[in-house]
Amino acid sequence: MKRNKILVVDDEHLIRWSLEQNLKKQGYDVIVAGNGEDALRMAREEQPDLVLLDIQLPGISGIEVLEKIKEFDDDILVIMVTAHGGLETAVNAMRLGAYDYVSKPFNLDELSITIKKALETYDLKREVARLRTETKKSAPNIIGDSRHMKHLMEVLDKVARSEASTVLVQGESGTGKELVAKWIHCSSSRADKPFIAINCAAVPASLLESELFGYEKGAFTDAKATKKGLFELADGGTVFLDEIGDMEMGMQAKLLRFLEDRSFRRIGGGRVFTVDVRIISATNKDLQKSIEEKSFRNDLYYRLQVIPIVLPALRERREDIIPLATHFIEMYNKDFNKKVQGIAGMAERMMMDYSWPGNVRELKNVIERAIILGNDEILLLEHLPLEMVARAAPQSGAPLSAFRLPPEGIDIEEVEKELIRQALEITEWNQSKAAKKLSLGIDAFRYRMKKFGYLK
Repeated sequence: MKRNKILVVDDEHLIRWSLEQNLKKQGYDVIVAGNGEDALRMAREEQPDLVLLDIQLPGISGIEVLEKIKEFDDDILVIMVTAHGGLETAVNAMRLGAYDYVSKPFNLDELSITIKKALETYDLKREVARLRTETKKSAPNIIGDSRHMKHLMEVLDKVARSEASTVLVQGESGTGKELVAKWIHCSSSRADKPFIAINCAAVPASLLESELFGYEKGAFTDAKATKKGLFELADGGTVFLDEIGDMEMGMQAKLLRFLEDRSFRRIGGGRVFTVDVRIISATNKDLQKSIEEKSFRNDLYYRLQVIPIVLPALRERREDIIPLATHFIEMYNKDFNKKVQGIAGMAERMMMDYSWPGNVRELKNVIERAIILGNDEILLLEHLPLEMVARAAPQSGAPLSAFRLPPEGIDIEEVEKELIRQALEITEWNQSKAAKKLSLGIDAFRYRMKKFGYLK
């Protein structure tokens, strides 16, 4: 874990030494400077999280140092140190951007508390900035031109433009529920605010409440400092509650109370906070069945599904399989510096015949594996997982069973000619390798090359 770095600036050697030793004992990385010129140089080079800056310095004053620091890095926290009676100067420093000030002679315990609060503010500000940077990206690309997807995109567009504060996304695992949640957020008026996701099934029930609502210092044994929860951090934005169907009943009741008016208390606290967040929940479970089994609250279900969205399984939109596979090929070509140009006919047919129980996520993983392990310029049947081939054609161990004769029939000569052409192209016209691709001897292969005009 990264330790916070503090720059101590004071012209008195004893004070610098004392502060350095004390802060190091508290676990901070500490650097020191005895004048304004050195302080500015070290602030630029070392990029400290916080500067403890004496106002009375030889040469450049502390106020001038503060102004220059804020010019090149406004995020650096500055706490001014002023002699007794310098209150007016200290207040002026805060107008210029100082976080706080302490007076000499200072109490080390009080100074430690001030520094700790300042750094908590710094860390929170940095986290919020990171979240906002992530969510300012354009809406993720949702691939598909099938009837199902056209209807889905119409619904998502309406939801994104609406003020609906609660959305429930249902669908099998791998259908893209989080992708849809991000699309809604990034296409809405909340796009410049945080999008925060949490998997309710991955967080123990005992910790989920503190993750969502936060806690006050001393609320329990390990609560060494106050922590804001995700609802508070995402104020103005969106919280994505994945696997909501796995939330335990006690936590469901607390979530329901929050959804009533978006107000809550941190654990161990009395103050009521109210936030403006859109809640997008997702599950692959049949919540109606969970209600019947008494594992999900009926009232919470109806509160969550103000806007219900059901994602189709990949097998229900087969016309999107090849466009999705092509999209993933382009993506992984860039990631792995490959040049796969397309998908062979046999591999395409296999993909179309396969049921894709893992949906889009499984397709993405299959393409990633094929790109990593393959060395050809076209994705071939042999690049697909054997278990996938077996499941797509369970009645035969031969991959050729993936072929299906179309009702209108085919010209066998044209099929043979096309296979010869593809074999030559993917082997860069190496006749021996091309012959092996089609399990032909070199003489038989050359005969067919001549027959179809590929060999003079």
